[in-house]
Amino acid sequence: MVELCESCWQRLADDIAEEEGATTAPLPDPDDVTWIEAPTCPDCGAEVRVYPTDYDRWGSLAVRERPAKDVPPRYRWRLVTTAGGPVAVRVRRIEPPLSDPVVPDHRMLRVPDEDDPWGVG
Repeated sequence: MVELCESCWQRLADDIAEEEGATTAPLPDPDDVTWIEAPTCPDCGAEVRVYPTDYDRWGSLAVRERPAKDVPPRYRWRLVTTAGGPVAVRVRRIEPPLSDPVVPDHRMLRVPDEDDPWGVG
C-alpha cells in the first residue's frame, strides 16, 4: 500500500472529488442547535442527501434508492454503515446485480438548463 504526504493526499482526494462530483464543503456542526433546512442542490434547488465519502469529501446523493439497472455506472453509490454513521462509497469494478438498490448521484437526476443542456457553457 502506498502512503501519501498530506498535500499529495489532498490533491488526489480533490481530483477524485472533481471526477465524482463531490465537494470539500463540510456539513454544519452537529452541535449547532439552530434550525436548518434539508440540504438542496445549489444548481436546481432539489432536495439532496449529503454524506461523507470514503476519501474525506462530501457527496450529494439522490433522496431515494433506485435499482442498479436504472442508474448509469458512473452515478452508482452505496451507503456503508460505520461507527461514525453512513459513508458514501462509489460502486466500482464489480457490477451489482441489476435489481440491487443503489443511491444515484444527484447529478444524474438534475433537469438540464435550457440555455446549456449539455453543461458545457
